[in-house]
Amino acid sequence: MAQFPHRILFAADGSRESDLALRYCVDLLEHTAADIHVVHVGLLSTWTNPRTLGPQQMARLRSEAEAVLQQEVAKFTAAGIAPTATHLRMGRATDEILRLRDEIEADLIVLGSRGLNTFSRVLLGSDAEGVVRHAPCPVLVVRKDR
Repeated sequence: MAQFPHRILFAADGSRESDLALRYCVDLLEHTAADIHVVHVGLLSTWTNPRTLGPQQMARLRSEAEAVLQQEVAKFTAAGIAPTATHLRMGRATDEILRLRDEIEADLIVLGSRGLNTFSRVLLGSDAEGVVRHAPCPVLVVRKDR
C-alpha cells in the first residue's frame, strides 16, 4: 500500500523548474507531517580534479553555492515552512543527491526537470534523469508547462 513520504529530499538549483518543484513540496508538506531536507550541489567540473583548484577558487565556488542554498531556504521560510535540515554539497549533482538520499534515508526526492547548467546537461545527461534511474525511492520530477 502506498504511503505519504516521511522524509523528503528537495534538490534545489535556483532554476525556474526548481521553483516549481519547491511549490510542489510546499503543497505536499501542507498535507503531511514529513521532514524536508533541502540540498544544493555546487558544480565542480567533471574535468577538473577539485584538488587542483586553489583555496580561493574553492572558497568562491562554495560561497556561490551557499548563496543559492540560502535563497531556496528563504523561499520555504516565506511559505511558513522551516526545513528540517539544509545540505550544501560540492560535486556532480546526481552523485551527491543520491549519496545524501542514502545518508538521510529519504523516501521521496523532489527536483526540477532542468537545471541551470545547459552545457553540462548536453554533455553529461540530465541530473534529473540520473536521479530517476538510480534512486531507490520515488522521485518527483517537476517540469514547467510547455
